[in-house]
Amino acid sequence: MHLAGKPLLIILGPTAVGKTGLAIEAAKQIGGEIISADSRQIYRKMDIGTAKPTPAQQAMVPHHLIDVVEPNENLSLADYQKLARSAIDEVHSKGFVPMLVGGTGQYITALVEGWSIPQVPPNDVLRSELEAFAQQEGAAALHLRLETLDPTAAANIDYRNVRRVVRALEVCIVTGEPISELQRKQAPDYDMKHIGLTMERETLYEQADRRVDLMMQEGFLNEVEGLLAAGYSRKLPSMSGLGYAELTAHVLDNLTLEEAIIRTKHSTHDFIRRQYTWFRGHDPGILWHNITNNNVEIIFDIVVDWLKEFN
Repeated sequence: MHLAGKPLLIILGPTAVGKTGLAIEAAKQIGGEIISADSRQIYRKMDIGTAKPTPAQQAMVPHHLIDVVEPNENLSLADYQKLARSAIDEVHSKGFVPMLVGGTGQYITALVEGWSIPQVPPNDVLRSELEAFAQQEGAAALHLRLETLDPTAAANIDYRNVRRVVRALEVCIVTGEPISELQRKQAPDYDMKHIGLTMERETLYEQADRRVDLMMQEGFLNEVEGLLAAGYSRKLPSMSGLGYAELTAHVLDNLTLEEAIIRTKHSTHDFIRRQYTWFRGHDPGILWHNITNNNVEIIFDIVVDWLKEFN
């Protein structure tokens, strides 16, 4: 079979599963360039806690959409989608294979399904009101308001993700239309291959815990202290990331370092569960590979055979 569209290889999976290393090796074998699908690696100055590819790793293979904005700047989903499409086109124009790699399910799904993102600018006053409501009445109560206005959106957003609930309510209130109706879909003209990396859950949790310990050894606490000293507020979305919120509580609230690390590990486990939930709910035919059982060469062979269909 000959595929008419342009290839887009997608390597996805939960945090700490080993996407970065495998993607770099695959890129070297197939002539690929990596386009990050990670909502934390977009921030400059946040390297250790986001498990950003090291300078040495980035030197091996070209990377895109890493270090895009400052920690106090916003990159909307629509902004990401536009930048990712531009990067994919750029890689195609050079004759290489674009590889979308990451664990931010919303980034990946919005791109591959071709979501039409409502172009509604942030309304800071309304956001503050909604966030205050969530603090006073609880996240579940805020989610109930969304369920009343847009049941479809509410069904697809975890009530604990207050930021996404606020955004959905903001769009509904400002436009008078449900965000779910504004998010029309038109899939892009790519021929896509989805490779999912996984492993037994307890093994993955243990691997994630070891990575947190390694981050601490590499200076994660110093990174957080530097961000706070530079004036970046704990209220910023960037500072709510795994480990950043917990270590900030250690620095500012006298939470013990031991407890901050324990909480970071628990938060990471919870995040992994939410990632799997997203991938299960948005599965366009992902080929899942347990990388503790499978030889990674099997994955490379699958990709190479797929790319032959474009010749």
